[in-house]
Amino acid sequence: MKDSSLKYEIDSLPKALRDQVMDFISFLKEKNRKSPEKEKPKKRQFGALKGKIKLAPDFDEPLEDFKDYM
Repeated sequence: MKDSSLKYEIDSLPKALRDQVMDFISFLKEKNRKSPEKEKPKKRQFGALKGKIKLAPDFDEPLEDFKDYM
């Protein structure tokens, strides 16, 4: 349906029905704005956190608490 014919159809409705059409349009806009299915998750980029996470130099050393068990 062309925009001009859609406008003509809406304009030919009584005021009460035009108000309902406006409410429905608002509903559709809100629903479309909240719709997560249209938004695709961003692809993860390999190495994006490189250099941002640091491990302690003694990370692989045994803990003092477990010396009795070793």
